[in-house]
Amino acid sequence: MRILVCPQEFKGSLTAREAAAAMADGIRRAASDIEVDVAPMADGGPGTVEAVLSSTAGRLMTATVDDPLSRSIEVAWGLLDDGPTAVIEMAAASGLLRLKTEELDPLRASTYGTGQLILAALDAGCRKLIVGVGGSATNDGGAGMAQALGARLLDSDDTELPRGGAALARLARIDVSGLDARLAECRVTVATDVVNPLCGPTGASRLYGPQKGATPTMVESLEAALRRYGEVVGRDLGVDIVDLAGAGAAGGLGGGLVAFLKAQVRSGAELVAEAVGLRARLVRADIVFTGEGRIDAQTAFGKTIAVVARLAQAEGRPVVAIGGSVEGDGKALASKGVSALLSIARGPMSEAEMRENARPLLMEAAEQAMRLVLLARKLA
Repeated sequence: MRILVCPQEFKGSLTAREAAAAMADGIRRAASDIEVDVAPMADGGPGTVEAVLSSTAGRLMTATVDDPLSRSIEVAWGLLDDGPTAVIEMAAASGLLRLKTEELDPLRASTYGTGQLILAALDAGCRKLIVGVGGSATNDGGAGMAQALGARLLDSDDTELPRGGAALARLARIDVSGLDARLAECRVTVATDVVNPLCGPTGASRLYGPQKGATPTMVESLEAALRRYGEVVGRDLGVDIVDLAGAGAAGGLGGGLVAFLKAQVRSGAELVAEAVGLRARLVRADIVFTGEGRIDAQTAFGKTIAVVARLAQAEGRPVVAIGGSVEGDGKALASKGVSALLSIARGPMSEAEMRENARPLLMEAAEQAMRLVLLARKLA
């Protein structure tokens, strides 16, 4: 029997690679002769570079960039051999993982470091760029990214705006005459699991601002600033990003990449699935094990588990999904092709307990699921 193991990260506990290894170990504990194919997954957020490099020819590169609050840090990005292609996680430079809770400040946080990562990729000869946009600490619409690449965002006095989302309320015009000329030769893809627009009730500021430290008053300020930004982008660049699906990803970075780099927005999980050759690996598997830290009502809408299940269903392969926490009855995921859904929780457990013991709990859950599979086959 051949099992394909393809989870994404269990946020705050296990990387996708660590989660896949734990699941594989649990499956082998159920039966040592089972063949396990491990394919870590991601959806554009943290772990995207690792997932792609685990299954494709390439290497890890480093660059010195600014973090969300303009402090110098060293971050990694992926250089694939085909082209070459750059795989960049905005979270590596501009993500929540770079800040302590008390440092969160969406008014000042900037995507400038993400722009510097793109410059590093251009310097390495890359003309095909994949930018994962999950896990951001920013709400600047990608303005900082654009500034790092040579664009000028000016107020009514023709003074360059400072970094951060709040400053966009004073935006009067955009000058792209100094934008890096190499970008015209590039094909850029935004990898995201978010389809939210830039502004509005489900936009970047109102839906995601609070998790980045925004108070209700700050949310409304950021909403007004992003709307102003979207209007000027539409007038000066001829690209309407205010209501564009996916423009609200990463505090509006999705929209900024579309506006300044003519990027194409795609499902991050689908893009990673293509990069790791998931469909071909599904064909060779008998059963698929996948999972992520939190399975809830949103999981069925383009998240990794849903994408894996849809591809597996097309090939007639059953899917076992394991989550750190599981909410709801799973009917939506069942309709997508998930055959069994279970949590790693061993009885009533706090989230802190599950995070602390994620690896052994995940291994045990995978083992028990595999034992049930073997029992079902024996009784069939």
